[in-house]
Amino acid sequence: MPTTPAPSPTATPADATLLRRFGGFVVDWVVSAVVTFTVLPFDLAQPGETPPMVLGLPTSSWAVAGVYVVLSTLLVSLTGSSLGHRLMGLQVWQVRPQPFPLQVLLRSVLAALVLPALFTAGGRSLHDLAAGTRIVRPGAPATTRADA
Repeated sequence: MPTTPAPSPTATPADATLLRRFGGFVVDWVVSAVVTFTVLPFDLAQPGETPPMVLGLPTSSWAVAGVYVVLSTLLVSLTGSSLGHRLMGLQVWQVRPQPFPLQVLLRSVLAALVLPALFTAGGRSLHDLAAGTRIVRPGAPATTRADA
């Protein structure tokens, strides 16, 4: 299993912008929806038809969230980025030394709730803070902490 590079104490890559993060999330969610409705036995509800509900949401919405969590956890654990992250030039890095797949699982579950990603603190989303991860743009010019 590849390890995700730890940030250097003197130089760090640029933090991901909110627009890039949102774009990556949308790509991942659309891929999850496509997988849900093509591979799993869910159909779109017809007009006037009420779909099966769980906790006030259609079961297909829960299935999309579950597929998102599985795909995101697998891809980020193995490669450091999901399909959406890769298309946006982003990568997930560890901040706290813990088992990376567990951090990614927590990050993915919280991201599937959508709301934690909307609120950022110090350039990191709440789901990244809780999981001990950080999303960066490794190809962007590095900045030193003295410059920041």
